[in-house]
Amino acid sequence: MISVLDAAPDPMSAPAIGWGVLGAGRIAGSFSDAVGTSTRSRVVAVGSRDAGRGREFADKHAPGARVGSYEELVADPAVDAVYVATPHSHHRDHALLAVAAGKHVLVEKAFTRNAAEAVEVLNAARRAGVFVMEAMKTRHLPHVAAIRALVARGEIGDVVSVTGNYQVAFPYDETSRIFDPALAGGALLDIGVYPVAFAMDLLGVPDEVRATGFLTRTGVDAQSAIALRFGERAVASVTTSVQSPSPTSVTIGGTAGNIQIAGHAFAPTGFVVEWADGGRKEFDGFVEDGKQYEAAEVARCIAAGAVESARMSWQDTLDLMAVLDAARGQLGVVYPGE
Repeated sequence: MISVLDAAPDPMSAPAIGWGVLGAGRIAGSFSDAVGTSTRSRVVAVGSRDAGRGREFADKHAPGARVGSYEELVADPAVDAVYVATPHSHHRDHALLAVAAGKHVLVEKAFTRNAAEAVEVLNAARRAGVFVMEAMKTRHLPHVAAIRALVARGEIGDVVSVTGNYQVAFPYDETSRIFDPALAGGALLDIGVYPVAFAMDLLGVPDEVRATGFLTRTGVDAQSAIALRFGERAVASVTTSVQSPSPTSVTIGGTAGNIQIAGHAFAPTGFVVEWADGGRKEFDGFVEDGKQYEAAEVARCIAAGAVESARMSWQDTLDLMAVLDAARGQLGVVYPGE
């Protein structure tokens, strides 16, 4: 098996910055752990609506970090960048809060509820001259970097198809953010965004979006299948669900071979290349978690004076949000206030 860990820059090689984590949930915890163990940066402040929960979070994931309100977090002079890890429904407001304070921002995917909110955040960032990026961690992982390089060299010919699947069985609970339309719940924004973004990373912006599926009793998408057409050259198919456990996988079909991503396709993992002539190679890109790569990208961009990342640019986010909007519209998912 061939290691591809050197396909992406070592997170430990990125400059050190001070992170503020806005939100004290599970994803924020894994991000803080990754920063603390696998980068030179550290989480210096935690923002939470509940001081007790914030302190418990800091003790577990960011020892020594200051704990306060969201407003205190963005005002903290030791905070260089804010990681927004609240529900999708609040991404716009919390990103704007950080931008208004002059902070650089990493916003958990999906970036906002819709493209209009994304435009609002990015326009504010442009006026403030601060860095903003959507936390699409797959864009920065070693196995994805290696696959992109392999495809660019033409090793599987022209890419003509991408098939992605991300399904999880969440216990049905109408008070959970997954099933709550007020928190912009549903499969697509929470997990389906990964395979859609993966296909667009390889193939660009689709010319056509077709989505079918069904909703939960609360009105968010329970399960869907999305077809994307890229001119007359390629197609992608994505399935996503919050009610069915299934292997998370991606297959990339080329005119001269294919790539199959093993394990959890959207976390650090390995992949297999099979060629039409019968050749086969296995590649390994497993490391723990993976959020350290996106955190390191933010630190590098800030040090370089950039306001966006070439790997997940502002236009990438706008294009992705437009596709998600189109799919949601066809599925019939409308969030309160849209």
